[in-house]
Amino acid sequence: MTTSYFLPGLATVIAYLIGSLSFAVLVSRAMGLNDPRTYGSGNPGATNVLRSGSKKAAIVTLLLDAAKGWLPVMLIKWFGAPYGLGEGTQALVGLAAFLGHLWPVFFGFAGGKGVATAAGVLLALEPWLGAATLTTWIIIAAFFRYSSLASIVAAVFAPAYYLLGGGVAWVASREKLLAMMAMGLLLLLRHRENIQRLLAGTESKLGSKKP
Repeated sequence: MTTSYFLPGLATVIAYLIGSLSFAVLVSRAMGLNDPRTYGSGNPGATNVLRSGSKKAAIVTLLLDAAKGWLPVMLIKWFGAPYGLGEGTQALVGLAAFLGHLWPVFFGFAGGKGVATAAGVLLALEPWLGAATLTTWIIIAAFFRYSSLASIVAAVFAPAYYLLGGGVAWVASREKLLAMMAMGLLLLLRHRENIQRLLAGTESKLGSKKP
């Protein structure tokens, strides 16, 4: 019984620590750029790094932030079965990596909004779901040029896609659904200021620079 709780708990802690790596800060330091927490929105994420003027840094940040959500889930998928670690643990470590990005222990618990990390988690949990959610984000961003709006719409649609795509089978993976709903809710909460600016018409568009 102890082992059955120890291994999922250990995997969850490791996933949280991986998620706590703030690649927006680390990549900016490595490339000689200003700390993204000191300009623009102050958010340590790829969108704000893009405001530095370095597309390369923003792309690297985006990929690494997504990878840190994808990797913990995939490690459980690849190696967890012999140890009794199944879909419940996959959902748990994915959520833990996401929470690590939001509240990183290595950076004073002040993290980003988690969009890329959540996308990585979804791609690992269900590739088709990750692809559908990412496509939704791209479409909204392309038409409206608001990263925040695209993220908000994608956060709402992801659990809905999962329900529609899985039909009644989702009951067998309710842990995944709960993790997706938790991430979606937290994404909405992290974007509450963006929502206010969108309603006021003062939200910055993709690629724009803020002082």
